[in-house]
Order: sequence, then C-alpha cells, then structure tokens
Amino acid sequence: MNVPQRIETRVSINDKFHPPGFMGRAIFEVAGENIHLAVEGSIGGTTLGLHIATDVIQRGGRVLWASPFMPDNVRFGQMFAHLSLGLSSRYHAMNLVGDFDQAMEILIDTSNSLPSVQLIVLDDWCDTSGKIPANKIAAVKRLAETINDDICLLLTSKGSIDASGNSDSAIVARGEKAMRTAGFEIWRLERPKDGPHRTLVRSDETTDLKLEETGFFH
Repeated sequence: MNVPQRIETRVSINDKFHPPGFMGRAIFEVAGENIHLAVEGSIGGTTLGLHIATDVIQRGGRVLWASPFMPDNVRFGQMFAHLSLGLSSRYHAMNLVGDFDQAMEILIDTSNSLPSVQLIVLDDWCDTSGKIPANKIAAVKRLAETINDDICLLLTSKGSIDASGNSDSAIVARGEKAMRTAGFEIWRLERPKDGPHRTLVRSDETTDLKLEETGFFH
C-alpha cells in the first residue's frame, strides 16, 4: 500500500508554485522585496514572519528580527524545531523599543557587519491602531533604501476595517498609499472563516493556507 507523504510546496513571491496540486508546507521565496504585511487581528502575522525566516535560514541566509515583543517561546520552538542549533544561530533578535530612528541605524549597521543577511523583519513595527506616523514611514523608507538590494524587508502590522465600505477585503493596510510611495508592496493576511484557514493576498494573487503548529500549509 502506498503511504502518502507530506511534500513541501513552494510559494514564490512572483507567484510560482512548485509543484502545483500537492499539499504540504509552504515555502516562501523572498529576495530584495520591501513588504508591508497587514494582518487581520491576531491570526498568525508573527508566525508568517517566523515561517519566512526559517525558509531564508534553510537557504543559507541570516535573519534580523526586531519587535517590541519577542515571539512566544512555544511558537518559536515549534517554528524552529526542524532547524539545527547551528542554523538557528542565524536568527538575531532585538527589541524594537525606544528611539525608532536609532533602532533603524542599528539594523543598518548590523546588516552590514554580519554576513549573508537576507531578511529583516519588523514585527508589529507600529501601533496596533490609528494612523501610522509619517516619521516612522520615513524611517523604514530610509532603511529600505540603505540596506543591500538583495535583503528582503518585511514589516508586519495590524490592518484596519475600511470604514468607507468601498473595500471587498476583510481589512485594509493602514497607510497603504504612503507605504506604496515609500517603495513597499502590500500583503494582507486574512481569516476567511473560523478555524485554521487563512488567506494571503499579494498584489492580485490570493493564496489559501492552513495554519498549523509548525507553520503554514496548503
């Protein structure tokens, strides 16, 4: 009797799927993009960032992670369980507190001093509600323009409901126009219904995902 095996499925940011039609762990291929991920509440935005981070590390890259709060220890352990201790050492975290401009300078300096940095994540980089301050947008724009072109910069924040009623999506990205002007593409992570199912919207491409303990699956 043939026993089905779990197969990893690639999801590249240029919308290529390898191989199509198979179920398995999603692999996100990023390189040099500036991404603002708007998340519908607490539905897995940090987990998606960690998932992308482990994919980058497995490909030989190094990750810089900055956030006001470090990821939950249990979730972090689940997401990094498949990586060796040596590979896990390619993940570097710092608290995103205090002077925001100074934190950006530290990230720039660290990305230049450490080899093979391929991903910088700013998780919950702004307040959970309200307008994103212009000076913060200017700071991340400078970060994006200063780091090496092959480094992906991923920002995560809580999305908001479109009060005008003109949007068909569950959420909209706060500061979307300003972020696009600053050179960021907009992603949205939404929960279409109760349970583990999630929808990742990137440009005009929608990907259906399932959130499990060790990450996102098809």
